[in-house]
Amino acid sequence: MSSGQRHELFARLRAANPQPATELAYATTFQLLIAVILSAQATDKSVNLATRQLFADAPTPQAMLALGESGLADYINRIGLYQGKARNVIATCQQLLARHAGEVPHSRAALEALPGVGRKTANVVLNTAFGEATIAVDTHIFRVANRIGLAAGKTPLAVERQLLQSVPEEFRQSAHHWLILHGRYVCKARKPECWRCCLADLCAWPEKLEDPVGAAGR
Repeated sequence: MSSGQRHELFARLRAANPQPATELAYATTFQLLIAVILSAQATDKSVNLATRQLFADAPTPQAMLALGESGLADYINRIGLYQGKARNVIATCQQLLARHAGEVPHSRAALEALPGVGRKTANVVLNTAFGEATIAVDTHIFRVANRIGLAAGKTPLAVERQLLQSVPEEFRQSAHHWLILHGRYVCKARKPECWRCCLADLCAWPEKLEDPVGAAGR
């Protein structure tokens, strides 16, 4: 994909959604961090269902730590891998209080040192909470970037590095939100809805799908 095509791609995504945002529900940076930890291999919808009551009852590291692993597990037991996530969240709360005065650190190294926080989670927090132009490559972005020819890579890190080099600077702050939402609702894993994609003419994927309703009517 040429630089001109990349610019056009993100200009179209911006026109369709000028202010994209995460679909995770949160009120503070701490709550965002916890929601992103819980979202690994889970849908945002399932996380929001669990955190609605959790954040009401335990909105701070101190309050969440007081729940303990078993108490926290009662709130999140419908989320995949909830036992391991409960363990990581409690350990993260302990570390936030012991090392960061209960505040979420504005540092990649300090974020990635927290239990349950990897590069993707750190990127989300740095971007969404602190306004850094990072790109958090999840399964949606990894698929979309490779499929449409925006950034090729065999690993999320390789795709992230490609995107950081190739996404025009004016779009970098919101790029991962646009790509995640596009992958979630249009460029789906099994059956991408190419017939309603605003990027179809820019996309390099050779197997574009037709509207099944329209095709059936011909």
